[in-house]
Formats: sequence, C-alpha cells, structure tokens
Amino acid sequence: MALRTLDSLGPLSGTRVIVRADFNVPLKDGVITDDGRIRAALPTINDLINQGARVVVISHLGRPDGAPEAKYSLAPVAQRLSELLGKPVAFASDTVGESAADAVAALEEGDVAVLENLRFNPGETSKDAAERREFAEKLAEFGEAFVSDGFGVVHRKQASVYELAEILPSAAGQLIATEVDVLDKLTEKPERPYAVVLGGSKVSDKLGVIEHLLPRVDKLLIGGGMMFTFLAAQGHPVASSLLEKDLLDTVKGYLAAAEEKGIDLILPVDAVVAAAFAADADHVVAPADALEDTPFGADGIGLDIGPETQKIFADAIADSRTVFWNGPMGVFEMPAFEAGTRAVAKALTEVPGLSVVGGGDSAAAVRQLGFDDDEFGHISTGGGASLEFLEGKALPGLEVLGWER
Repeated sequence: MALRTLDSLGPLSGTRVIVRADFNVPLKDGVITDDGRIRAALPTINDLINQGARVVVISHLGRPDGAPEAKYSLAPVAQRLSELLGKPVAFASDTVGESAADAVAALEEGDVAVLENLRFNPGETSKDAAERREFAEKLAEFGEAFVSDGFGVVHRKQASVYELAEILPSAAGQLIATEVDVLDKLTEKPERPYAVVLGGSKVSDKLGVIEHLLPRVDKLLIGGGMMFTFLAAQGHPVASSLLEKDLLDTVKGYLAAAEEKGIDLILPVDAVVAAAFAADADHVVAPADALEDTPFGADGIGLDIGPETQKIFADAIADSRTVFWNGPMGVFEMPAFEAGTRAVAKALTEVPGLSVVGGGDSAAAVRQLGFDDDEFGHISTGGGASLEFLEGKALPGLEVLGWER
C-alpha cells in the first residue's frame, strides 16, 4: 500500500486539522538555536492555511517526565512559527485542557494554534496501549482530520503518532512524504556509485544500519568516535579515544564482509589527537596507526579525523552519485575539532547526484558550520527515524498511514 498523502483527505476548507509536527528544537536559555525543524513543517502548514483549514499543531519538545516543565514549553516555538508564517499563532498553555479547548474553538479558517508539549501528559509515551488510546481520543476531539508530519517520531508508537492516526481520517504531510521518497531511493536502486558516510560517537548506535547497508553500498566511510573501534579491530592502539571493546569482534566481521563483497570500506589514515576533551586542549595530528606516538602518549584522545583523511573522504564522496551521511566526523561543537565535519559537509554540497544529510547531529552540524539547507539534496529531520528506515525496520508511524515496503 502507498503512503496516504494530503490530497487523500479531500477539500479541507473550514475543517479542523490536527498536525503532528516535530518541533523538538534545541533551546538555550529559552531561545531557539536551530529552527530547522520548524521551517521544515512550513510547506504542510501553509498548504492547510491556503486551503482554509483550521490548523491545530501538536508536538513534543525534550523529554519531560509526563508532567509540565517550564524549560520544555513550546511557547518559544509558537512565537517562532508565527514569525515564519507572518501571521499570529495562538498558543494554548495546556494540551487537552481548558486553554487548548478555548484556542481551538476560537480558530477561524486559515488560523493556526499550537498546543503545549504533548509529553507533559504521561499518556503520550505510555507503554500501555490503553493509556495512549485514552490520550489520543482526547486529542482527537480537537480535529476532524489528522496530518502526520513529524518524521522524527515515526519510529515511535506514541499516542499522537499512532493511535491518533487510527482514530481520525489521517494522511502524511509534505515533510513525511518527502522523507519517505528520498530515503526509499537510498534503499531501492540508488544511483551508483553509492557511498555511506557514518560518524558519531558509537558503533553501537549504527549496528543495524551497517548490517543492512553493507551489502548495498559501494563505499562505506567511517569517521567520528566510532572510527577508533574500527582501528582497534585492525590491531592499532587508540590511546584514550572512545572504544567499544565489546564490539571488536563484530567490527572485525564488518571488515571481513566488506573485503569479501568487494566493498570499499574507508577508514581514517590520520586523526587529531588532543591532550584532553576540552575546546582549548593542546592537540596534534597523528597517523591512525600510531595514535599513542604523540606528546600525550596513552592519555591522548582522538577528537576528529585528520587532514589527509579529510581529502580521502572528500574524494570518495565527490566520486559518488548517491551519498548518505549520518554522524559528525569529530567534536564539531569545538572549533579546534570541526574541520573533519566541515570537510565532509562541503564535499556533500558538490555531489553530482543525491546527497542526504541524515538528521540529528549531522543536521545540527551543517547549520552550525554555516551551510544552507538548500546546498544539500535533502536534510532529514529524523536522525533515529532515518537510521531505522535504512535498517529496514517497520516504522509504526508510517505503517498506520498505509506505508508498506
């Protein structure tokens, strides 16, 4: 079955439409530091506004423990959404209470309201299906149709993602439809050569995607903290760098499988090694097979791929027609250790085909480093959801909208 999209809901003028967005944006002292996920929701919300729908936007933010916490309020999000839409956006101080009911009742055609954080209610993330259903039924009272457009949560069976889509006539918004289309291209007949670039801190976070994609790619590039477990699996000392010893045999299996299948598994040839995990730490570049041969000895910590590796990775990416990247190459939040991530991001902007940034820290990195979203083929809004899609896992938030692989 195909994914149900907005047009399946018919004319929506005057209809109360609940939109499940993913507005889980980073905040610092109550100020949004990256509004990318809000911008990503604009096409769907503007479409509904233009149709004359009465739009009720719901989302989570952070991980409150089923009760209100001021630092996780969606009030700054509602304000930013108003600025981006260029029109007033009502904000309800609760999710299914009196304030929400009043805000929804006051909506005219083309108006928008944002309800408070879904996760202030324990029913949203409850493991008890009955509790989730009860909360979803309360939410459903505010709408006559439901549009799911929070790709970052489609791998979760939560009340606003799954049960609400069962209760109301439901469809995917433009963001989810685009995400599915792009990620499906990465798993079904991608244009070749096909390269996957993986970084981030841990191999354990990427086990599923490595296993699923290894037989499907032409090149697999490994950077970030996870590279040290690969280097250790080859017998190289990694000083005090991040190492998952319990996965050494698993990684050795990946290395053997890549060699057997003729897949170009590209590991760093050098790394930036620091005296400590600190922005101002002394640091040097060392060969990947001699990370302890620095002034810091066994206490050194690898915090980025080195300049020679940056060139090798950039060349491998430039020589590809399809590239998927998930996970920074180093501790990009610290200027001294951002060069590797910047080099990979820059290379992706020059891919003569489809380049996909796999959400999460990768998306945050490209924006922090000054790249524009439109420099890439696609920036996913769902780090975990993107990986699970590429692992071939069933995603409940998509299945409930009719999606089948």
